[in-house]
Amino acid sequence: MTDVPAIPVAKGAALREILPRYANRHGLITGATGTGKTVSLQVIAEGLSARGVPVFMADVKGDLAGLSQAGAMSPKLQERLTKLGLPAPSFRAYPVIFWDLFGEQGHPVRATISEMGPLLLGRLLDLNETQTGVLNLVFKLADDQGLLLLDLKDLQAMLAFVADNAKELTTTYGNVSAATVGAIQRGLLQLESQAGDRFFGEPALELADLMLTDPSGAGAVNILAADKLMQSPRLYATFLLWLLSELFENLPEVGDPDKPKLVFFFDEAHLLFNDAPKALLEKIEQVVRLVRSKGVGVFFVTQNPLDVPDTVLGQLGNRVQHALRAFTPRDQKAVKAAAQTFRQNPALDTEKTIMELGVGEALVSFLEPGGTPAIVDRAFILPPGSRLGAITPEERQRVIAASPVKGRYEQAIDRESAFETLQGRKAAAAPPGSWQRPTDVKTTRQAEARSGPWGGTAAPSTEPARPAPQRQAPPREERSTFDKIVFGDGRRQGLAEAMAKSAVRQVGSSLGRQILRGVLGSILKG
Repeated sequence: MTDVPAIPVAKGAALREILPRYANRHGLITGATGTGKTVSLQVIAEGLSARGVPVFMADVKGDLAGLSQAGAMSPKLQERLTKLGLPAPSFRAYPVIFWDLFGEQGHPVRATISEMGPLLLGRLLDLNETQTGVLNLVFKLADDQGLLLLDLKDLQAMLAFVADNAKELTTTYGNVSAATVGAIQRGLLQLESQAGDRFFGEPALELADLMLTDPSGAGAVNILAADKLMQSPRLYATFLLWLLSELFENLPEVGDPDKPKLVFFFDEAHLLFNDAPKALLEKIEQVVRLVRSKGVGVFFVTQNPLDVPDTVLGQLGNRVQHALRAFTPRDQKAVKAAAQTFRQNPALDTEKTIMELGVGEALVSFLEPGGTPAIVDRAFILPPGSRLGAITPEERQRVIAASPVKGRYEQAIDRESAFETLQGRKAAAAPPGSWQRPTDVKTTRQAEARSGPWGGTAAPSTEPARPAPQRQAPPREERSTFDKIVFGDGRRQGLAEAMAKSAVRQVGSSLGRQILRGVLGSILKG
């Protein structure tokens, strides 16, 4: 095992460093808004990348994109360096790859429905236990039938198939109610309205593309644009948990390497645990506990340490605690809980210090050689070598254009899957000579509307107008008195008959005008 240089993070009584071989023992960065959590994350990410460790992080506010640009000296930074007695950092840009679920500020990120699985989809759609059970049934049926679930329309087609064949499926898979299927379908429609249809599909994200190193040996800094994604917090949390689960399920065991294969920063970590069902919490705990042996480190970033369950909190060996404000009973409880999780320093009142920390200050405790937590120390976070803050759209586009994965994910692929297979079965099952409804009727009508008179591109029809069908009089022996008045009885009409016909026509014309006014009036009023 080779010794990889330690990562300097903060300066207190001494320089506080993270040992790369313990970076996969996970970590926690907490503190109130504006106390410096983002800078702490940026400094740790820089140190890992410089040592050849790829990292993945979500950029919630847009300021982590500055990792792609070199920093510069400023009066404020010079003041901080003088106070700490440190030389200026080595300003440099890091090899950044931008990702975006919506494909707007980075390379598109996609996953298939099958990869997501029923448990995470149930969490994403906010399904109850019964509805999640039906979703499990759909996945089992798709597996038994050899049907691929790749995108949302595949899952919607499978749900429709299950609803249409509920009676036949009962003996093998159990009861399925139309109300339960309808609830799941409504959840899918809501997800689709939040651009979830862009996330599900192919080409799916390859995990190897998150673990690249550049020609100089620096690890890739994968940044997920999450400012728009945060408008759908459940999709945000589910995606990050899916990605972490994929790493756990697909990476081989490596034991205790000299440095991690990948370090995963989970910003706004409270979204992961809010209202999560017990089964999901157990899965999260299992993944965090076991993913270490796959060479993956996880750092949770959140405002309050109480946001992370105790079962997960106890597995986080590297701690950076920024200031907390104890204005409410819950805040006071959080301060006390945060102070108790550190290895106590006899010369420091940890609970009191947490409320006195300034911006850029933190209580830090990293794992020492041997894997034991260091005594907590009050320290200043070191300045990063990359830019602090956001970048311009032009700078972002230049980074995307030079990306090693450019062109690999931009074009969506829609290959044959459950939707197409079920459509083909339905068409094949129709009796010969029966009337068929076109599957693209909506698209056809939209095309006609665009090319019709309102669009100005459609040519007038050259077919002769067809005569309107004439109403046929019923047989004479079946006619009522009213029919005889209107249609006649086959004889030459007399004066009285002609007058009756005229009266009926006038009544009909008046009634027709009233109906027409009523219809048009309702339209115009609307």
